[in-house]
Amino acid sequence: MSVTIVYGSDGGCTKKIASRIASKVNGRALDIKKAQVSDFEDCSLLILGCPTYGDGDLQTDWDEQLELLEEADLDGKTIALFGTGDQENYPGSFVDAIGTLYDIVVEKGANVVGLTDVEGYDFTGSTAVRDGRFVGLALDEDNQSSQTNARITAWLAQLM
Repeated sequence: MSVTIVYGSDGGCTKKIASRIASKVNGRALDIKKAQVSDFEDCSLLILGCPTYGDGDLQTDWDEQLELLEEADLDGKTIALFGTGDQENYPGSFVDAIGTLYDIVVEKGANVVGLTDVEGYDFTGSTAVRDGRFVGLALDEDNQSSQTNARITAWLAQLM
């Protein structure tokens, strides 16, 4: 199975997570700044990673390169999402960015896998929650970094 992880990261946290995931699945981690439309299409599993900024905004590079995702042919494509956020300082918009990406890829006909439970988190709202579950892997490196490895391992077990 070929796996491409496309991520955006300013401070390095999401990049570090993307690299960790890539090493566990023998995949390729690619910064959204360097991505091309074909990078979204030419893999068996596409994983998208994005931090949430402020009150639910996409990371800057994702926001600037979003048209690449929108141009890609994702019909029938298997996609998983992961997001980093801060549930303590931004409890009302925790990992909202993956909710935004989810809406785009579903609209384009993708099959999203890797939904995760909201138990164990302490937030008040998130556009990444659908039917009581996150649309992907939610990580809080600021407040729950001790749980990241176990969460990644459990999530990957669903995907592979």
